[in-house]
Amino acid sequence: MSQLFFTNDHEWIRVEGDIGTVGITDYAQRALGDVVFVELPVLGKLLGKGGEAAVVESVKAASDVFSPVGGSVVAVNETIVDQPGLVNEEAEDGAWFFKVRLSDPADLEGLMDRPAYDDYVAGLE
Repeated sequence: MSQLFFTNDHEWIRVEGDIGTVGITDYAQRALGDVVFVELPVLGKLLGKGGEAAVVESVKAASDVFSPVGGSVVAVNETIVDQPGLVNEEAEDGAWFFKVRLSDPADLEGLMDRPAYDDYVAGLE
């Protein structure tokens, strides 16, 4: 069974066992506009919680994607490198950025669940 969490920086992480799949939220892709470029971390890279992990660029801006947890990158989604517009279409599903093997499950503490994240976003609009 997977668990879904969100950050204040508009990343999501879906955790299954000790693997977390990370992407940006629908709110983030709407704020960015048309995504034209994605840079992903290299396999095996060690990420710190809250550390820079990837880059997403749109016609309006470039933004860092931060890792919600610490760990090692075990997979990247090359599809969004070739088709960055998928981030606008499937931000919280097929357009995930990378998968990380969690180094410490306690990193999930302090992340938001969906209702808390929705409340957070409502306060921004």
